[in-house]
Amino acid sequence: MYYFRLSEERGSANFGWLNSKHSFSFGSYYDPNHMGLSVLRVINDDIVKPRAGFDTHGHRDMEIISYVLEGSIEHKDSMNNHFVIPAGEVQRMTAGTGITHSEFNASQQEDLRFLQIWVQPNRNGLKPDYEQKKIKQNGKLTPLVTSDGKENSLIVHQDIGLYRLILSKGETFSFDISKRRGYLHIIEGNVVLNEHNALSDGDAVGAFQEEFNLIAGKNGVTALWFDLPNS
Repeated sequence: MYYFRLSEERGSANFGWLNSKHSFSFGSYYDPNHMGLSVLRVINDDIVKPRAGFDTHGHRDMEIISYVLEGSIEHKDSMNNHFVIPAGEVQRMTAGTGITHSEFNASQQEDLRFLQIWVQPNRNGLKPDYEQKKIKQNGKLTPLVTSDGKENSLIVHQDIGLYRLILSKGETFSFDISKRRGYLHIIEGNVVLNEHNALSDGDAVGAFQEEFNLIAGKNGVTALWFDLPNS
């Protein structure tokens, strides 16, 4: 079974300083047909104007991942962390028993674009935690966030894997999801799924117990692949 989520069909919110596309229900956008997949709850594609951002606010019992695509984030939190996260780096926060934090565009001139990802943890009441890292691409598929920190990836408190997929024109890749769920989110470029379905910037597809074979289009493709449990 496939679950397609096309870019133009996503929810949206535009506050002037923030232009956000919501793959799943979030904030004032609610659609019972798009509530997440497995333990994946949020993928927001956020563009933040210079000197703007999210004022201090709180979270509990959620694994929050930020993947910076353009620009950089200035991060401050109640754990006394104060860091800048540049493009290409990945940040993971465990909200656990409760944290507050702010996220601002660190630039005075350039827009910030990042993907905000929420994953339901394997248990509530975890100790809040933070880490960020730049992870170099190693082959076609590189782990960014995993449950065991393999290959220098960040560690998340859930049985998932988040990978960055990069293919050049005409390159192929296949995923084994015979016993798991999978979700592919296209960051940029284009790809053909199983020789029939064309996907491009912002499009996504989820699958369960289906063949998942990709061929990169003329522009190649950069995407995120989520390896998810069946629950």
